Amino acid sequence: MDRRTEAVRSAVVVNPAKVTDPGELRATVDGALARAGWAEPMWLETTVDDPGEGQTRHAVEAGVEVVFACGGDGTVMSCVAGLVGTDVALAILPAGTGNLLAANLGLSTDLAAGIEVAVERGLRQLDVGRLGDRYFVVMAGMGFDAKMLAATSEKTKARIGWPAYVVGAVRHLRDRPMRVQIRVDDRPPVRTRAHTVLVANVGRLQGGVTLLPNAEPDDGLLDVAVLTPRTIRHWLAMGWALVRRRGRVPRMQVYRGRQVSITSNREQPRELDGDLIEPGRTLEATVRPAALWLCVPRPEDAPDLTVDADAAGERGEKLVERAQDRR
Repeated sequence: MDRRTEAVRSAVVVNPAKVTDPGELRATVDGALARAGWAEPMWLETTVDDPGEGQTRHAVEAGVEVVFACGGDGTVMSCVAGLVGTDVALAILPAGTGNLLAANLGLSTDLAAGIEVAVERGLRQLDVGRLGDRYFVVMAGMGFDAKMLAATSEKTKARIGWPAYVVGAVRHLRDRPMRVQIRVDDRPPVRTRAHTVLVANVGRLQGGVTLLPNAEPDDGLLDVAVLTPRTIRHWLAMGWALVRRRGRVPRMQVYRGRQVSITSNREQPRELDGDLIEPGRTLEATVRPAALWLCVPRPEDAPDLTVDADAAGERGEKLVERAQDRR
């Protein structure tokens, strides 16, 4: 991919419901990109009927090199669907309350940092998970994790941030586990009782907690976490191990493969990259290796994509300030 910064063409796919001051946002982004020598970006708003995929495909057809996704996780996921298999890079300008993708992909929730990361043209090619005709970059899941999302209100997330998910989680700690059959690639199926099964491309949860430390976004594999706590004590032990970042987490089995098929004995809530999708009894995912170009702070020599995110934010603030001085 061409990494030049002269007159780079870009598009901003923005969810207007997630933006407090659209005029200020546009002025900031346009000014910073102009200061960096980029062409004026296209601005495309999402709608209820099309949360971003169609707008992204339109931008790709128009010949842009970078698509900025400005919204919550749902907006970013829709943009990913429009970019899979293309040479157009994704840059994230988080504007939602979850921002699970940004947390895992090394991107600050700061607007200036998101702009700077794109301008510096640090790129990394990532795997993408596929679930039917949908895609995910972080993880898909069924069971407890989706229940937690459903029980967490948007108002609470906006007020206190990621700790709001803890409130939602507590409501479902005593729920009856599901009986699941899990098949990874061509291996014999595993049958167990589980509260949740996660199929992950990367391993970090809300609040910076690392669930799957060996999950890499460009290794051509999906990591499967099966959580099997039976009592409140089991939940506490699991949470303590995650917070302390121990190598082994009790009541959790981990598998790795390219194809994952999960079948539950009853319909379960399901989620994709932090957004709820329709409930179902199955979750069948495959990995599409090296399918997405992503703008990141440090692309080459840092396995953790979050390296240099803070420094990129500082550089981005300077870029925005210089652009504002020119107004």
